[in-house]
Amino acid sequence: MSIEFLITSMIVILLPGTGVLYTLAIGLGRGFRPSIFAAFGCTMGIIPAAVASIIGLAAILHMSAQAFQIIKYLGVAYLFYMAWNILRDGGALSVTSNDTKTSPWRIAMNGTLLNVLNPKLSLFFLAFLPQFIPAGTLNATPVLVMLALTFMALTFIVFIGYGACASLARDYVISRPTVMVWLRRSFAGTFGLLGLKLALSER
Repeated sequence: MSIEFLITSMIVILLPGTGVLYTLAIGLGRGFRPSIFAAFGCTMGIIPAAVASIIGLAAILHMSAQAFQIIKYLGVAYLFYMAWNILRDGGALSVTSNDTKTSPWRIAMNGTLLNVLNPKLSLFFLAFLPQFIPAGTLNATPVLVMLALTFMALTFIVFIGYGACASLARDYVISRPTVMVWLRRSFAGTFGLLGLKLALSER
């Protein structure tokens, strides 16, 4: 496995996206342990895209405008739902000194859906993974699987770091309600803009 793949993967993973925003929101709102489940869910959401790229379904998705549109609008609806969920009282970014009981697996499922309902993720893997297959490789499938698993492992580790940093800021946020209000609006607005951007995208 090349150092170029590891560096490129880290750059891609560190860039703020829906998974990063969700993990940060859970870390701020629920604390470190729930943020681990958020990171786990976001990582598991990569699996369908990785599998699709490995077996060639991403190419079919790229060619089928109807399939892309269906998945795209499911993703748009879910991003708008996440924006609403963050804004509402008791939602994903509600922070109190007493932890709100939320099922860890529900947190993980929300994170998984965020990535599963992202039609561009499979296209990203289709373009990204083949670049790092060594020349002359007779059977590329095992190499692609290893690259995808490495990308997922790095994602999980980085997202745990994001969650840890967010959870460390909880006490500051709890003692300053005004900060929480602006954080909720910022996160909700960002999810809303991401949904709008996805809705307007052609590919």
